[in-house]
Amino acid sequence: MAALPLLTLDHIALTFGGTPLLVDAALSVAAGERIALVGRNGSGKSTLLKIAAGLAEATEAKIFRHPSATVRYLPQAPDMAGFATVRAYVEAGLGPADDVYRVGYLLEHLGLTGEEQPQTLSGGEARRAALARVLAPRPDVLLLDEPTNHLDLTTIQWLEEELNRIRSGLVVISHDRRFLETVSRATVWLDRGVTRRLESGFRHFEAWRDKLLEEEERDQQKLGRKIEREEHWLRYGVTARRKRNVRRLDELHALRQKHRGYQGVQGKAVLAASDAQESGKLVIEARNISKAYGGRVLVDDFSTRIQRGDRIGLVGANGAGKTTLLSMLCGRLAPDSGTVRLGVNLEIAGLDQKRALDAAETLEHYLTDGRGTSVIVNGEQRHVVSYMKDFLFSPEQARTPIRELSGGERARLMLARLLARPANLLVLDEPTNDLDMETLDLLQELVAGFAGTVLLVSHDRDFLDRTVTSVIAPEGNGVWLEYAGGYSDMLAQRREKALPARKNTAQAANAGSADMSPGTPAAEKRKLSYKQKYALDNLPEKMEQLTQEIAGLEAELADPALYSKNADRFHKLTEKLTARQQQLADFEEEWLELEMLREEIEG
Repeated sequence: MAALPLLTLDHIALTFGGTPLLVDAALSVAAGERIALVGRNGSGKSTLLKIAAGLAEATEAKIFRHPSATVRYLPQAPDMAGFATVRAYVEAGLGPADDVYRVGYLLEHLGLTGEEQPQTLSGGEARRAALARVLAPRPDVLLLDEPTNHLDLTTIQWLEEELNRIRSGLVVISHDRRFLETVSRATVWLDRGVTRRLESGFRHFEAWRDKLLEEEERDQQKLGRKIEREEHWLRYGVTARRKRNVRRLDELHALRQKHRGYQGVQGKAVLAASDAQESGKLVIEARNISKAYGGRVLVDDFSTRIQRGDRIGLVGANGAGKTTLLSMLCGRLAPDSGTVRLGVNLEIAGLDQKRALDAAETLEHYLTDGRGTSVIVNGEQRHVVSYMKDFLFSPEQARTPIRELSGGERARLMLARLLARPANLLVLDEPTNDLDMETLDLLQELVAGFAGTVLLVSHDRDFLDRTVTSVIAPEGNGVWLEYAGGYSDMLAQRREKALPARKNTAQAANAGSADMSPGTPAAEKRKLSYKQKYALDNLPEKMEQLTQEIAGLEAELADPALYSKNADRFHKLTEKLTARQQQLADFEEEWLELEMLREEIEG
C-alpha cells in the first residue's frame, strides 16, 4: 500500500498579466519520496515550489498539507538579513522539539564555524548556511530550489549522501544531472503549465519525455488529418437533399478549436559563438607560477602549455584557488613568481560566476549596450528581437526589466551577450548555474565543438565529462596537476596512480625498517604500523566491492513498481543503500588519510 501524501497540490493555476504560467499543475509528496521537478527555464518550477511552501498564492488551487507535517523550503537566494551570525540564522529554522546539536553537526560538515557574519559570506558559503537551516529540523517535507549552485564537488557529494540518509520527502529542482540521478526516485515534468509524473528517477526522464513528445506530435498529425476529412464532408458531402448534421458540424468546430489551441513544445535555444580570427597555436604558457594571500599558498610552482583547441576544466573545493589560477592564466592577475605568456591574436570572452546585472536595465539595452536596436553577430547586423528569439525570449520581453526574469532566464541572457562577442578563447566560470536541461545540452555542444580554446570552471561532473579534454585539479598545499580527459577520467587516474604507490610504500617501509636501528626517532617516523599497511593494501578492494553493491541496490530501487509492490523491501533497501554509501565514504576518507600519511613519511 502506497504511503499517504504529506503534501498535495492539485489543479494549480496561476496567471501573470493575462498570460497563464500554470494551467493544471499537480504535486504530491509522501514520506521518503525523492522527486525531481524538471522543466524549461521560466516554466514555473520555482513558483510551484513556492506555492507548495505556502510562500506564494495560486489563482486556482486545491492544496492539502498534513496538519502535523513540517515543511522546509530552500530558495535560490536566501535572505539572511537581521541575523548577526550564521549560527543564529540556522538555529532560527529550528522548531521547539528540534535538536540544537544537529546545527553544529551540519555546520561542521558544510565547512562553517557558525560565527561568520551573513553579509560577508561568499555565494557558496551562503548556500551552505541555507542548507544547514533547512536540514537541521529534519523536516517531513524538504523543498530544494537549485541546492547545488555555488557548491564545490566535495560538498555536492556530501549533500547527496545526507539526502539519501534522511527520511524526509524530497522535491528538488536542479540543473545538475548527476545530482538528480543520484537523489531522485520519481520525476515530475512541468511543461506548458501542466505536470506529468514518471515513477522513476531522472536517469530515465529524457527517454520518457522524448517518447511523450513523439506521441503528442503523432496525435496532432492525426487530428489535422481528421479535420481535413470532416471539412471535405462539410463541403462535398450529400447535404443538399437533407438537413446538415448539426452535431457533426459542432464537433468539427471543436476539433478546429483544439488544433488552434495546441501549444507546441517551446523551441530550442540556438547557441553559436561568434567567430573571431584564429589564434596562434600556442594560446597560454605558464611557467612555475605561484600565488599566495596572507601566508596561504593557493598556487605553488604550476606550469602548463595550453594549445588552440584545448578545452580545460578547473575543479576543486571552494577556496582552493580555481578563480585565482584562472585569472593568472588569462593574464588578469599577475603571479607572485613565475611567468605567463599569452599567444597571439587572442580575443577573449568571459562569463563571471557572480553575474552582476543591473536589475532595472531592459533586455534590449543590455544586449546592445544601449546602442540602438541591433547587435552584430558573426559580422552580420541583426535586430535584437530576432537575436533574442535564438535564446527563447519573446519579442514582448525586449523592454522587460531584468529584475522580472527568472534565474535561468538571466543565465540565458548573459550567454546571449557573451556569444555575440567575437572570441577564440572562452573563459567560463560556473556557466551551468540555473540553466535548464535543454539549454545545458546546447551549451555542452557549443563548448565541445568550439573551434577555439575553452577554460572552464565547473562543479557539474556530467558537464565536465562531456566537454573538456583535460582537467586541472588541486592536490593540496597549492599543488595543481593536469589530468587527461574529463572528471571521471581524473578520478580513475588518481586511483590507478595510488595503487602502485601503496605497494611501493609497503616495500619501502619494510626495507627502511631493516636499515635503521629500532627505537630511534627516524625509524619511528618512517614506519607505518601493520594495521595501517594492511588497510592501505585492502581498502581499495573493499571500496570496489561496496561500489558494486551500491550499484546493485540503486538498480533495484530504480524499479518504479517496487514501492507499490513491496513497500517494506523498498524501505529496507533504502536504509541499506544509505548505510553502504556512508561506509564507502568512511573507507575513502580513511584511505585518503593513510595515503597522506604515507606521502608525509616518504617526504
